[in-house]
Amino acid sequence: MMKKMLSAALVAAALYAAPAHAVSAPAQTCASLPNHDALKKMLIEARQQDNGGLNLDMWGSIVDRSGKTCAVAFTGETEDSQWPGSRIISAQKANTANGFSLKGLALSTANLYSAVQPGGSLFGLQESNPVNAAAAYEGDTATYGSAKDPLVGKKIGGVNVFGGGLALYDAKGVIVGALGVSGDTSCADHNIAWRLRSAMKLDFVPKGVSADGNDQIIYDLEDGKSKGGYGHPTCGGKEADVAATLPASSKVDAPKKAD
Repeated sequence: MMKKMLSAALVAAALYAAPAHAVSAPAQTCASLPNHDALKKMLIEARQQDNGGLNLDMWGSIVDRSGKTCAVAFTGETEDSQWPGSRIISAQKANTANGFSLKGLALSTANLYSAVQPGGSLFGLQESNPVNAAAAYEGDTATYGSAKDPLVGKKIGGVNVFGGGLALYDAKGVIVGALGVSGDTSCADHNIAWRLRSAMKLDFVPKGVSADGNDQIIYDLEDGKSKGGYGHPTCGGKEADVAATLPASSKVDAPKKAD
């Protein structure tokens, strides 16, 4: 009798603790994202094209949807062939694009520039998620940008609000993480990031604030103010001209109607 009562109590407790509706967690792993070697190859290819900036070598980072760093790479011969400080900036940009993009709305880091200025709708955002300083400067610098970069597997945090960070969307329009690049002007960084995402085939952007309905950089500043609230300043080179020639983001196929 006592055993039956105990079993009944355990069943009741389990039922009480179970959620009313089971909800599957979003995929938050690096498994479906490019690894270090793939990132490095595509980053080099994107950097070698005319991007309108200073023609400098680059850092690139990928985070998954949980914000965990999946890969870090560079395009130069050694880890100091590109600005050393841009390693963390690239990871910050990836974290920002991931952290402020959703299934139904993508915001590039370039889209955030005007919104965070004094008087902007998101003023103060750049102070909201501090960088994980312990992770940022951990390890042997000789491993930076390699498959053994100490950032891999860690969450860098940080918010960066100029060009170079883009959310990643698979063919179903599901956000799976983000990428960030840094090392040139912020406008050129955006162009390189755009080409990089296109090469990854993770550019199925569902919606955005640009005129094209995606997260393209917007050059609409006049007297320091953005007309639409999501503008980015030009950078003094031909980056804006290059941006106008970038490939369109991919479209998610509409569900087929049943016969």
